[in-house]
Amino acid sequence: MRKAQRPAGGVSKEGQWELDLYVAGHTARSIAAFQNLQRICREHVIVGCNIQIIDVLQSPQLAVTENIVALPMLVRKVPGDRPRRMIGDLSDTQKVLRALGLGN
Repeated sequence: MRKAQRPAGGVSKEGQWELDLYVAGHTARSIAAFQNLQRICREHVIVGCNIQIIDVLQSPQLAVTENIVALPMLVRKVPGDRPRRMIGDLSDTQKVLRALGLGN
């Protein structure tokens, strides 16, 4: 898995989105989380969406610094005044949209 970028275009929240997806290795659950996040960004036209994949097996100190307690974990860094987090494979679209601040 690599960092994925979604080109700007479409209708959504203003500005750049920075999403960090913390995973533990190249597992089926990690891949599913990444694919689900890509699908949600594509289907809900989140413009300027940069997804950074962070493998905590390769960067364990970063997991400690960022207080990652469970995996996979999605962290919305930008937009917003504070990060928002969600744990799981991101298969529940409505929960992910709420975690991103896009749903009710």
